[in-house]
Amino acid sequence: MEEYKIIYEGELKEGMSGSISKRITEEDVDTFAKVTGDYNPMHVDEEFAEKTQFHKRIAHGMLSAGMISACLGNKMPGPGAIYLNQTLKFEKPVYFGDVLVATVKVENIEQKAHFQIATLSTIVTNQNGEVVTEGKAQIMPAKH
Repeated sequence: MEEYKIIYEGELKEGMSGSISKRITEEDVDTFAKVTGDYNPMHVDEEFAEKTQFHKRIAHGMLSAGMISACLGNKMPGPGAIYLNQTLKFEKPVYFGDVLVATVKVENIEQKAHFQIATLSTIVTNQNGEVVTEGKAQIMPAKH
């Protein structure tokens, strides 16, 4: 079995953060459409998209949200964490070639009777430092 970096319940602290980055490609958008069935022409039809306020195809907002999930599950707090909920606000469009950075930061940890719930701020920025997606997530950290 592969060795994973996991931040367990009790090790997770307020202020801890993690980030991941990815360049968004046309292939990412086409694959996302295929997997989810979301073929909105804003994302998949260049001719249609040229006539919109964005003047070209844009990535699905949920691609940036998926990066938040990847950050939570792979980086902070990592494998074994249970993603409970997420609020999202899509601030700016994401274009092909944009390099996105998803960052999560522990804001609060609440101790329940048998487990903890951590609330994290979630933010995705593009290569210009502009916020494209933001929100809050709640997770249950992994237990030993």
